[in-house]
Amino acid sequence: MRYFAGVDGGGSKTFSLVVDEEGNVLGSGLSQCGNHQIIGAEAAVANMRDSLHTALQQAGLKEEQLSFVQFGLAGADRPFDMKRLYPEVSRQMNLQQVDIVCDTMEGLRVGSSSNTGVVLVCGSNTNAAGRNEEGLTLQVGGFNDLFGDRAGGYHLAFQAFSRSIRCWDGREPSSLLVARIPSALGFDSMEAMIERCLDDEITEAPLQLSYVVHEAAQEGDWLSIELLTNMGRELGLAAAAVIRNLGGFSCQSVPVVLTGSILQSGRSTALLEALKKEVAAVHASCTFVIPSLVPVFGSVMLAMDHLGITVTEEIREKFTNFGG
Repeated sequence: MRYFAGVDGGGSKTFSLVVDEEGNVLGSGLSQCGNHQIIGAEAAVANMRDSLHTALQQAGLKEEQLSFVQFGLAGADRPFDMKRLYPEVSRQMNLQQVDIVCDTMEGLRVGSSSNTGVVLVCGSNTNAAGRNEEGLTLQVGGFNDLFGDRAGGYHLAFQAFSRSIRCWDGREPSSLLVARIPSALGFDSMEAMIERCLDDEITEAPLQLSYVVHEAAQEGDWLSIELLTNMGRELGLAAAAVIRNLGGFSCQSVPVVLTGSILQSGRSTALLEALKKEVAAVHASCTFVIPSLVPVFGSVMLAMDHLGITVTEEIREKFTNFGG
């Protein structure tokens, strides 16, 4: 019996699964941030190690018994990143075979049975990538606002914070966010929030405000709906750019896999409609997929691909029964 593992490292958490070649999940582990761009390679890999060790302990296995470990990591975008990550993984862990890909690729694998198409990530941050029938891959964005990204939870929180102040002081019409945002941050009024943030030289908006926007949008708040619509448009533009620049999809329906908490859990109607409209302008036939499995199973499946193990429907069912 061969054993392998998938590790999903993101900005807020790292999740690992240890699996056998029959698709049985033997152990799972959860730890903190696995994005080296946020906390550095040494700390990020240490969290990956802790997550994997927890899963191994549950499985009753050791590192040396794993035939393959697939890492799917936020921030693993360029060769520059790989030169930091591979040596650190080798230094901190004793693994037989490893592979590191950007978390976009595990998202694509879990949502597309052919491992081709487009994948959009929209959680704390954002990314877009694709793989065509020839095996060529392409990434669009995935860095920050300075480099053209205009989506993700942090971006949404920043926009909500900024625009709500404009609504409060009269530069824009009133919005539910004028009351909701200060309240969510523990302030009695917008004025008190602004004064404290200025005093403390705050330059970033808390990620939790992205949830406030979703809730207000469900109640019909114009600003929240506009912010989510704008984000959907940006995500659609990224997906369209992948399809247009990568090509190689002939005329068949292109899978567009939607991953990350905002797309998988938030599921804003305004956001999704705007997204689909932009993609349809480039490729008329697309299938939008919100995976039922969490991204770490994409890493598990990629590990199975490396080992020549077919991901059967029976194995997929086992993954689903484990908890998605």
